[in-house]
Amino acid sequence: MTDFSTFGLSPALLKALATEGYTTPTPIQAQAIPQVLAGHDVQGIAQTGTGKTAAFALPILHRLAASGARPAPKTCRALILAPTRELAGQIADNVRAYARHTGLRVALMFGGVPKLRQARAIAGGVDVLVATPGRLLDHVGDRALRLDAVEVLVLDEADHMLDLGFIVPIRRIAAMLPTGRQTLLFTATMPPEIAKLASGLLRDPVRVSVAPISTPAERIAQHVLFVEQTAKRSALRNLLARAGEGRTLVFTRTKHGADRVVKDLDAHGIEAVAIHGNKSQGQRERALGAFRAGVTRVLVATDIAARGIDVDGVTHVVNFDLPNVPESYVHRIGRTARAGASGVAISLCGPDERPYLRDIEKLMRIKVPVLQAA
Repeated sequence: MTDFSTFGLSPALLKALATEGYTTPTPIQAQAIPQVLAGHDVQGIAQTGTGKTAAFALPILHRLAASGARPAPKTCRALILAPTRELAGQIADNVRAYARHTGLRVALMFGGVPKLRQARAIAGGVDVLVATPGRLLDHVGDRALRLDAVEVLVLDEADHMLDLGFIVPIRRIAAMLPTGRQTLLFTATMPPEIAKLASGLLRDPVRVSVAPISTPAERIAQHVLFVEQTAKRSALRNLLARAGEGRTLVFTRTKHGADRVVKDLDAHGIEAVAIHGNKSQGQRERALGAFRAGVTRVLVATDIAARGIDVDGVTHVVNFDLPNVPESYVHRIGRTARAGASGVAISLCGPDERPYLRDIEKLMRIKVPVLQAA
């Protein structure tokens, strides 16, 4: 598959793709789009940054536009669930870009902002609704939204839905949907709990996978630096000095840890911003906007907040704290080496984190090279 036109997508979608500069489908797009167009349930496994959103959005938009139907008030025809506000916003932006010439209506809902504007947006019915599970259930409870007209359900980043405790809400939502819907589940990793969820939601699904679930992007140079916990802040400052002018994404395990890192960097003349669950939506958007624009070259984040960080040009990922869930490591370092670029991932490993490193190396079936302190 060398061209999007060979899928049989509508001219309106092909025009939008040309505007976006899309020419050649990625592997996940080449495998998934024909299956979704054919009406199959799909279980897709691919790393972050591989084009999953277009893989499900394009065939959904083609189907909705071709039918000529219009949504009833307070309903949606396609429902896309995402685990975080940032990821939901990113997906909605992409879907709107693809749908710009179709006349289809796209709405977004997530927590942390007033509900009234969201309720107004869906009052007349929308074709595509992108939402986080909790806020979606709020609107259903308020009777501002019905789910009995959903034709297609998408679960994106399903493994992270599990991490955030969304499995029960997802099952509640699924119980409200028509049984004849099409269901698409996309994830970067497939732990047993997600496999169980998939078996309960998908009907005879087609499985598409473009990379082993434990394999990070090949263009990422990975290193580990063994350092005492008390020396991590100075080690981070040294790494940032060596990183030069590129964008660096720093991961901490906790929200307070992220704030402490930013405070230390600021005290040493290194501008940085934090993004985590305690920040308001406005603060998160401003921090991400400054990072995306290159105004701030260091963004410190927790795992939960980072799921919507889709920024080209992240040259370095630094694990200030190693994650205690090895799959999270794969997600973290996947924030670099996007859109065909290369990247560097460096982990600061304290003595008490060596078991986490062993779990990561076991998952990936590699030995992370040791970086010598400068």
